Amino acid sequence: MKQPRQHAQYLTRKVALREPKERFLIVCEGAKTEPNYFRSFRVTSADIQIFGAGMSTLSLVQYCMKRRSESSEPYDQVWCVFDRDSNPPDGFNAAIRKAKSEGINVAYSNEAFELWFLLHFDYCDSALCRQDYIRNLSAYLGYPYDKRAPMYDILRSQQTVAIEHAKRLLDLHASTSPAQANPSTTVHLLVMQLQRFMN
Repeated sequence: MKQPRQHAQYLTRKVALREPKERFLIVCEGAKTEPNYFRSFRVTSADIQIFGAGMSTLSLVQYCMKRRSESSEPYDQVWCVFDRDSNPPDGFNAAIRKAKSEGINVAYSNEAFELWFLLHFDYCDSALCRQDYIRNLSAYLGYPYDKRAPMYDILRSQQTVAIEHAKRLLDLHASTSPAQANPSTTVHLLVMQLQRFMN
């Protein structure tokens, strides 16, 4: 018996398969500021796992490697987020080299993560300490900077400006080691990757 035409078309129709989401692992030195910032990104087409480890430099890279190896599914991108702060220069540079040798991306800040926030307001190529960043941020915000503040939402409209400022700093320090490149940051590289998966 001949099948009705509509039924025959139904049988030959291809089923659309969903592309698997790209998977990110982001391991942050800080337990709150950095994880809270990256969790605020409205990423809809990627699977992002973010951990605040409370460790620094080489210990953080090793923790990141452990997290990656314990995952039941592979990650497409793995990132470590840490600051120079008071870490010894050799240890800071060694952590970046170790991460890269293990296929781990690094979003570092020299001197502190708050440099990334400050670059949303102004280009800054003078070496500053964390307290200077906080004082300057407070002046730009018009109220005291608080690590618990929703900085992504506050700064979102100036993100493109911050990326351009961060690129200029990297160009300025192109021939300098990360530990000596104060101020500098590669946080914008991670931000640009996350932007790809936002609607």
